[in-house]
Amino acid sequence: MRNATVLVTGFEPFGGEAVNPSWLAAQRLDGARILGKAVAAAQLPTVFATALPTLDAWLSQHDPCLVLCVGQAQGETGFCLERVAVNWTDARIPDNAGAQPVDLPVLPGGPPAHFATLPLRSILQALHRAGLPARISHSAGAFVCNHVFYGLMQALAARPACRGGFVHIPLLPEQAVRNPGQPSLSLDLVEAGLRIILETGLRELPG
Repeated sequence: MRNATVLVTGFEPFGGEAVNPSWLAAQRLDGARILGKAVAAAQLPTVFATALPTLDAWLSQHDPCLVLCVGQAQGETGFCLERVAVNWTDARIPDNAGAQPVDLPVLPGGPPAHFATLPLRSILQALHRAGLPARISHSAGAFVCNHVFYGLMQALAARPACRGGFVHIPLLPEQAVRNPGQPSLSLDLVEAGLRIILETGLRELPG
């Protein structure tokens, strides 16, 4: 779908999990149309060395007007709308290639941080109106999710017509069974929430 105007990314499974809800939900949106805009889904590797080159290739292919990157966060109870991406990596576990960078910048010489350019407050209100749990977060962590979020916003700095951001979602119920005590959200509700995020973001695009 070369002329897609909305790009949604999810990650491959990591940390011993068989699935990653971020990718399963993104796949459900592939080929959808939201407010007349075509949606394309792309999978990113949970690997520091290749995640950003892969993302850059998808950005070049689709030239989107809006990008939403989605990641899994064990312990989250709902949609976690990330506000700030920091130029720092401090991996507590290895990525899928076995790399575990500690105290390293995402982009040497890059700005200390980037902010999401999606209308987070409007998105939060829309999710709450739909009865979905959500919050705004000021830290996307220091693993591959933050790495991708920072790289996305760095890339979009050269694409001022494109808005972007990152959202963390909870485990799926079937994952929570294997992780007792962890909150979860069904894939149907995750898909519904992502549609709300995209629709709200598109409604507030400039022009």
